[in-house]
Amino acid sequence: MRIAEFLSPQAVIADMQSRTKPEVLRELSATLVRAHPQLSSDRLVEVLREREKLGSTGIGEGVAIPHGKLPGMAQLQAAFGVSRAGVDFEAIDGKSTHLFFALVAPENSAGVHLKALARISRLFKNPRFRAAILEAPTAADIHALIVQEDARP
Repeated sequence: MRIAEFLSPQAVIADMQSRTKPEVLRELSATLVRAHPQLSSDRLVEVLREREKLGSTGIGEGVAIPHGKLPGMAQLQAAFGVSRAGVDFEAIDGKSTHLFFALVAPENSAGVHLKALARISRLFKNPRFRAAILEAPTAADIHALIVQEDARP
């Protein structure tokens, strides 16, 4: 599985405007809906919020992977956003979060969902990669960096 299969260039935000956790979830959901108009922004926000109630998806090192499952989805979809200012996302390391990878999977897709989460977290463990993403000026540049890094063996 490659990230390019579920992250479209239209679902990347180069400079998020959100300043709070709820705003981040709304902005990522709205971006996902723009790339995939059949989805409901309100329903996406609700699914992501429900998952956050179980514990923050802020995995540390400035990265969060809000995720959830949505009935009626045909396939895994994602949105990615960069917050230059950083947001308090209640990450496990207590640091501000700058990189947000929202992942929404079909309801009965545990295997695919878990593989995607593992792949994203492995990719974003690389400090040079995270720095390159933060320095990338446009959404197209960010998407290209993600696809390029994900293609490495």
